Amino acid sequence: MPTLRVEPAAYAQWHAAIHAVRDAVFVLEQGVPVELEHDALDPACTHVLAWGEQGRPVGTGRLTPEGRIGRMAVLAEARNQQVGQAVLEALVGAARAAGLAQVVLHAQLPARDFYARQGFLPEGPEFIEADIAHQQMALDLQGPVAVNGLAAAQAITVAVAHRARRQLWLHSPLLDPALLQHAPVQQALRRFCTQRQHTLLRVLVHDAAAIARAGSPLLGLMQRLPSVVRMREVADPADRALTSACFVNDNGDYYFRMHHERLDGNAGIALPPRSQAFTAGLQRVWDRSRDCSELRALGL
Repeated sequence: MPTLRVEPAAYAQWHAAIHAVRDAVFVLEQGVPVELEHDALDPACTHVLAWGEQGRPVGTGRLTPEGRIGRMAVLAEARNQQVGQAVLEALVGAARAAGLAQVVLHAQLPARDFYARQGFLPEGPEFIEADIAHQQMALDLQGPVAVNGLAAAQAITVAVAHRARRQLWLHSPLLDPALLQHAPVQQALRRFCTQRQHTLLRVLVHDAAAIARAGSPLLGLMQRLPSVVRMREVADPADRALTSACFVNDNGDYYFRMHHERLDGNAGIALPPRSQAFTAGLQRVWDRSRDCSELRALGL
């Protein structure tokens, strides 16, 4: 949608436009009772509106004073045009400007991958709200966050890949199958490698022969896109002694684990000083490692 713009919307002035979008999505499409969709919290919230062609509102969302994002809605004809992403980014920006340390939201289950791509991590069990299954998700705005469990590890891996601009680094001694076999992770990596020019994914491994025997989605991607996906095996004894794993991009995001056999670790979204330090360390290891040219010739 070339003419899309997202702007703050004072509720007193724009409440009719806000509710027109929300009612169309939640009340008419999803069957949420109007008395649940409309609440007394709206006047106290920060709202944004996405405006499409002919100046028509096509998306909206709100941020409560305590940092909960909600009422994210995009009209059916405006979906798959990055309207939801633009609305979410505007609300996260408003939370940062307000000095909030964290934002949380209740994601409908089909939307979990969308929020994961923006750095939100799942918290706790699924639950029912307005007769619809949801998952609480959170994004820390002022520092690293602990990553615990498979779902959180997969979500932050998706986020780092999706938010990358031109460069990604992956240090994974044996190319974690629990992460790289996850369909949304594969989709995010393929998108990074194919949707822009001059992108580069550098992969550092410790045992290329073991990876060749076990196979990995990254090997097929490297064979199809050898100028984009490059893999090296660490050679220096000090580097081979490393037990950690790291995934980092050029947009200030990272996921670091002290022990590559485990998924628990820490991560940051929009934390350039930390991500740049990881990048610098990986570059030094890369420079003294050997190219895995033999993996490009595998009959996958």
